[in-house]
Amino acid sequence: MSQCHVEPFEKPIDNAALSKAIVAYLEVSGIGCERCVTRVANSLLRTEGVLACAFNGNIVAVAYDHQTQIMENLIEAVAAAGNDGRHIYKAIFLSEEPVGMSPLRSYWG
Repeated sequence: MSQCHVEPFEKPIDNAALSKAIVAYLEVSGIGCERCVTRVANSLLRTEGVLACAFNGNIVAVAYDHQTQIMENLIEAVAAAGNDGRHIYKAIFLSEEPVGMSPLRSYWG
């Protein structure tokens, strides 16, 4: 099996927590293919307090509980996705807003 094979991590959506969440928009460098997207999404979804994420190109929207998580940890989770020595990912914070204001609200439920 190649180093690039990645199984997607499925995380059930907690609608009650999602309704109180913040959506952070991060620009991610190092994304070369769909497997890279899956690798970064998996790392984010495995981070405590992250409820959901969605990519559009190299921009990821991350719904998270701002009372249990801080932005620096989201950026670190993106970098940690490249822990195989072959992939290098970096995230830059762009903006954030309450999930109720996000166009992704209907996408997540």
